[in-house]
Amino acid sequence: MDNIKEMPIKYVIIAVLGVIMLLSIVFANQIFGETSVFNDLISDNQAINDIYHNIPMVIRCAQILFLSWVVLKILQFVSTKTLSHSKGGITASKLINSFLKYIMAILAMLLILKAFGVNTAALIASAGILSLVIGLGAQSLIADIIAGMFMVFESEFQVGDMVVIDGWRGTVDEIGIRSTRIIDAGGNVKIVNNSNITSVVNQSQLYSVAMSTISIEYGESLQRVELVIRDNLDAIKAAIPEIVEGPYYKGVTALGASSVDLLFMSNCKEEDIYIVQRAMNRELKLLFDRNGINIPFPQVVVNTPHGFGDSIDVAQSRDANVFAAEQRTISKNVEENLN
Repeated sequence: MDNIKEMPIKYVIIAVLGVIMLLSIVFANQIFGETSVFNDLISDNQAINDIYHNIPMVIRCAQILFLSWVVLKILQFVSTKTLSHSKGGITASKLINSFLKYIMAILAMLLILKAFGVNTAALIASAGILSLVIGLGAQSLIADIIAGMFMVFESEFQVGDMVVIDGWRGTVDEIGIRSTRIIDAGGNVKIVNNSNITSVVNQSQLYSVAMSTISIEYGESLQRVELVIRDNLDAIKAAIPEIVEGPYYKGVTALGASSVDLLFMSNCKEEDIYIVQRAMNRELKLLFDRNGINIPFPQVVVNTPHGFGDSIDVAQSRDANVFAAEQRTISKNVEENLN
């Protein structure tokens, strides 16, 4: 009993419709045939008789609803399996599945009306007039549908892309025929009407740039630090698998009040940018600790300043200059992507 109570209501409804469907097939003659048990009057009360005579139509409606749901799920399954081999295919399949949902709902409604004796042919014939009336009253809905189709066909963004829409940063979960669903890093969901999406920042088409700034003391030999960095960049990349390209040493980014600030950049996926930034900070701090490179902090010095590191010879100085120049050249595109 507890499992039944915990079952979502929609599955209970589907199960009931399935049972009705099965029974209506097995006892089709007794329900819908000329010898139907519902043809005989069972009461002198006309209201009760009307309800009794309408039971076959109610069962027929249950059949239509169940079959429509089954056909919809089959078509959506085929669409998903056929197209879900790329981000573009996933986006298209979700739009098609959303479109199929509306189409099947309209068809089911027409079949149910026909089961109750409504002339659906005449209703469809008058669809031109109805569409004009609906079009005048539902312009925003039509705009949403058209905007959604353009977004998919022009590949402005796709399911799985990291985007910023109206200041909301998140991953595109679904592009429907009327609205787009976005989920941020905290699991919050934002649903935006397609026609209201006027500008989008797609952060997934190119690699994002993770930046790390670390400081050294003025008394430290900058060239010695650059040689230490040169010898350990590959080790830093190996320690951070989320880095796609880099890390690159960009050089001195600022001369602070009490420090020389060094800038590092790496290319990575947008969803990994904060992971890479934190990992780069950690690896650089550990690297500087192992090599006796101090990271300054505000303090009052009341003693004689101590020496900084070991002095370097002319050859090492030349190597440091070559390394800094090489890093400026090979990391140029990273800076351009950032802009």
